[in-house]
Amino acid sequence: MVMKFGLLLFPKLTQLDLTGPLEVFSRMNGIETPLIWKTRDPVPSDRGMFILPTHTFDEARELDLIFVPGGPGQIDLMEDQETLDYLRLVAEHCQWVTSVCTGSLLLAAAGLLTGYRATSHWSSIEQLSLFGVEPVAERVVRDRNRISGAGVTSGIDFALNIAADLLGEKAARSIQLQIEYDPEPPFKDGSPRSADPDLMSEIRSDIAPFIARRQRASEAAARALRPSKESEA
Repeated sequence: MVMKFGLLLFPKLTQLDLTGPLEVFSRMNGIETPLIWKTRDPVPSDRGMFILPTHTFDEARELDLIFVPGGPGQIDLMEDQETLDYLRLVAEHCQWVTSVCTGSLLLAAAGLLTGYRATSHWSSIEQLSLFGVEPVAERVVRDRNRISGAGVTSGIDFALNIAADLLGEKAARSIQLQIEYDPEPPFKDGSPRSADPDLMSEIRSDIAPFIARRQRASEAAARALRPSKESEA
């Protein structure tokens, strides 16, 4: 039986958020990986790579898994009702509802993580709490059928967890070996937990205006979500 793992595209996504999991998913037997956006026009990533959608929203209504990457373009989608409505529609029947990096904020804006535990990029993880989500600073976080990965590179870890769930640990280990996923970074600064404090302070200062913009977008999306949640209660 073929399963469909739908991967959302959007302008200014971070391509590794998408292509890391896609590399793993595409090596799983019996998995199709539609790349989904509003149109079939090429979608630009935040660093200039263009990615070609294979399906539009109307062409990908029945999925077994929906996956949302992150990236700067996520901010513009926080109040994009067409995208939020699409996520709500497909998530209703998905076996897994998933994200990497700030894709979790987009799921949260759609009301799909309220009452769940989830993670995101370290710079924005606390914004999840605006949506009634419990932020968890771990590389991969599971809560029932919601699975989220932290920043960018954690997408491979996230996808290997999905592979192990569906195909078993041996198959997931085989994929890990095929792609030679054996991280040995040259520096210890890949996480706030291990980064040099001076470097951490510098990076926080550099990205502060952008994070403030994301914060404002999250706050606005949370306000927009609240009335609909109250009416359901």
